[in-house]
Amino acid sequence: MAAHTAPARQNLPLELNSFVGRERDLSDLLRLIEANRVLTLCGVGGIGKTRLALRIAAQATAEFRDGVWLCELADVTTREEIVTRIATAIGVSEENERELEQTLADVLRPRRLLLVLDNCEHVITDVAAVVSGLLDICTEVSFLVTSREPTRVPGETVWRVPPLGVPRPGEADPLCTESVRLFVERARASSHDFTVTPERLEHISDICRGLDGIPLGIELAAARVRLLSVAQIAQRLGDRFKFLTSGHRGAPVRQQTLRAVIDWSHGMLGESEQILLRRLSVFSSWNLELAERVCGDESLPREEILDLIVSLVDRSLVTVAGEHQGRMRYRLLETIRHYAAVQLGESGEERVLRLRHRDQMLLLAEELADNTVRGSGMAWPQRFDVWHRVMADYDNLRAALSWSAVRDNAAEGLRLCVALRPYWMAAGQRAEGAYWTDRFLAMDSDDEGLRGQAMVRRAELAWDQQDHAHAARIGEEGLRRCRASDDSASVALALNILAMTDMRGRDFDSARERLAEVVELTRSVGDPWNEGIARGTQGALAGLEGDFDSANAHYDSALAILRGIDHRWGVGRTLLGQGMVAEARGDLFGADRCFREALDIQRAIGGAPELARCLAGVGRIAALQGATAQAYDYLSESLTLCQSTGQRLGVARGMLAIATIAERQGMVEDAAKLAGAAAGMRERSGYPPSAATIRPSDGPLAALWEKGRGLEVDEAVELALHLAETGRSPRSSAVEQPPRSTVLTPREHEIALLIGSGMSNRSVAETLFITPTTVARHVANIHTKLGFNSRTQIAAWITERQPHA
Repeated sequence: MAAHTAPARQNLPLELNSFVGRERDLSDLLRLIEANRVLTLCGVGGIGKTRLALRIAAQATAEFRDGVWLCELADVTTREEIVTRIATAIGVSEENERELEQTLADVLRPRRLLLVLDNCEHVITDVAAVVSGLLDICTEVSFLVTSREPTRVPGETVWRVPPLGVPRPGEADPLCTESVRLFVERARASSHDFTVTPERLEHISDICRGLDGIPLGIELAAARVRLLSVAQIAQRLGDRFKFLTSGHRGAPVRQQTLRAVIDWSHGMLGESEQILLRRLSVFSSWNLELAERVCGDESLPREEILDLIVSLVDRSLVTVAGEHQGRMRYRLLETIRHYAAVQLGESGEERVLRLRHRDQMLLLAEELADNTVRGSGMAWPQRFDVWHRVMADYDNLRAALSWSAVRDNAAEGLRLCVALRPYWMAAGQRAEGAYWTDRFLAMDSDDEGLRGQAMVRRAELAWDQQDHAHAARIGEEGLRRCRASDDSASVALALNILAMTDMRGRDFDSARERLAEVVELTRSVGDPWNEGIARGTQGALAGLEGDFDSANAHYDSALAILRGIDHRWGVGRTLLGQGMVAEARGDLFGADRCFREALDIQRAIGGAPELARCLAGVGRIAALQGATAQAYDYLSESLTLCQSTGQRLGVARGMLAIATIAERQGMVEDAAKLAGAAAGMRERSGYPPSAATIRPSDGPLAALWEKGRGLEVDEAVELALHLAETGRSPRSSAVEQPPRSTVLTPREHEIALLIGSGMSNRSVAETLFITPTTVARHVANIHTKLGFNSRTQIAAWITERQPHA
């Protein structure tokens, strides 16, 4: 009997090697292909569109009774050739005196199948026309398209194929990331004895990050393990287009090297698109307005840039990075940026574009500096908007600093440093600010006034880095220059910093004189920002001298000035100081109020150092008020934040605070060990011992203290967090829980009383001079602690506890 052969249901090629990663993408795409008739995979060359499409098609075969059919279109140039490729794939022949497209439509009309149209970008208009025509006639035919830009046919679903996931620096297990898995798989295929060691894994991670997770680049790099170590491969990626030149011989020529892949995309661009692409390489990321200002000129009019960016996004050469403060931002993958930068250098435009770029960054930085010290007439959201823009463009600002430094442009570099000082301070990036300022101060510059400004700002950075001697030395030098140039704002700043160094050295008389001069100077020139800061420093001085009433009065004056100009960052820093004075005098209610309002402000701003100090302050007061679980929560958050941002003194203080509470709870052994760890960290970091140090004099606890003193930071922090978690939980030896009325903090009890009188959140906020958001958070805490879920219950609870006549 003759054998019967079932007709083929697909023409997909065999996979020559393993398919790595994209498990979640595959699952989502299979659902999309079932629900949508046209699915287009878009992405830059080498991103893996074809391989992903073939895997989807293979797994979707069961959904299409008439099969899945691949049509490779990389070398076609006309609509007729597209139709012929499709017809050939599914076995349709031409008929005499009839258009093949009509015959194809007739054949496909009753069929349920999937057509995979691969590499369509160079004929995308013709592909769109063919697909549109078939969609109308063949109601059960679906299309899976790969292209560097969408077809824009009706009903199309576009899936932007992302790079493979890359390991973050310090990733615990890089082998879990797709890009590293791909490298290892291909390296083993290239060299069968290739093994993964921790050292190699670190270099492989660097390679994958350097290649943006682009599969083609990773595969080309992995193929080099036959000849080079992974360390050598990582070192040579700086010239990636020359290095990654050998691919699979079976692949099209344009896919055998990384350079060829991008050359192919670049060659398909119009002249204006090519100009814009190379100019965009000066940015790490950008928004439309920035691109227009830097890239637009007579040869590339500004009004055309939006459409050109849209076109480059469609062609998968520009990536949409997301929205930031109402402005859409874009970026280039680093490999594309590297390519475009080479094109920019060869065009002869690089110097002009870099200068435009730096000028825009200088304008942004100086707007930040101006908004920081400006008096009344500017609302906080307006001040804060430029802060967000600096955050978004900080890598661009770094590039401007670097470009100025390489070219010894001292004046522009110093201007950038002076202007960026508020950001460096608030964001906790003092070391970076110090580095750049020192680098430009080391250059020759004739502008003594500008050098003086930079020196004063450098002194402030040194003060916050606990380098008080350097702060005093360079601050005095900067003060002299700023007096000579009649720069009153810089003189006021210098005097304020030098007063703090005097206070550190216990020279209170000198500090008092300097601060009095600041107040007189700032009032005479109308500088409320520097006056407010000086008043707050006067409060700190009075606190050091033990005059808590005067300290509080000075802080109140500072807050009145800073609230008057709606400068919340200044208010937050001042509240921190006032809270510490209140804590020192035993005013727990006042300290809690100050720390919590400062915390709300710092959470919105996001500056790690001040935020950590606020959290620690709230935690300490909570502990003193008997709210132990809450104290552990705030102190643990502060400790974790300090550790993640490298604040060694904050880590040591946080560990000691947790140890102190744990000791009170009876966990004396671990508390002693943790206190030793805190002391050891202070000692190794060059800080003097804390006056509050827990140090057992002898016996087993003293031995544990010494053992803790030698702990590594990560071990010590882990111990602190473990203690906090243990201390939060109910303990068998714990005393009876306090009645509910003592569970509330003084602030919460005050708010509960006002709610009991019938006030709304807004009315409570106005009465207590705090934000409605703060009130809402306190109300939520009250509900949680008392087990309530309505304001009516709070009011009834308060009524029950009112004294009766």
